Amino acid sequence: MRKKERQRLIKQLLTSNNIQRQEDFVSLLDKQGIKVTQATVSRDIKDMQLVKVPSVTGGYRYSLPTQKNIDTEKKLVQSIRDSFVSVDSQDKLVFMKVLPGSGPVISSLMYQMNYSGIFGTLGDDNTVLIIGKTEADAINMRNQINSMLGTE
Repeated sequence: MRKKERQRLIKQLLTSNNIQRQEDFVSLLDKQGIKVTQATVSRDIKDMQLVKVPSVTGGYRYSLPTQKNIDTEKKLVQSIRDSFVSVDSQDKLVFMKVLPGSGPVISSLMYQMNYSGIFGTLGDDNTVLIIGKTEADAINMRNQINSMLGTE
């Protein structure tokens, strides 16, 4: 497995697991059929700039760097404000129309934010399709977009 693919999987594991030790990464990756050493995980942690934060269960857990999320969120809010046309939702889907050229950027930023209620995003030239995990998640995302615009 390539480094980039492994690190993408590590990010996914971080969002759904309380990972406290490097050995936990090795074990979780092994369950996914990916054999890595603790040394490889250590290099990935350094490369991805993962940090340890207090865990709700006590002790510390690995997390993505906070500053990156703050910067990404600022970029997302600004991109939406600069290019927003409309937003609507149906079932688990949120459909946002944006100015031409903005769709891929907004879709990518939303994916980077790792929102827990988002299953996935697709962005083309002037639209963004956000797929919620549940209908309630889609409604929450639509409301969050309106909140970013200040039109809640």
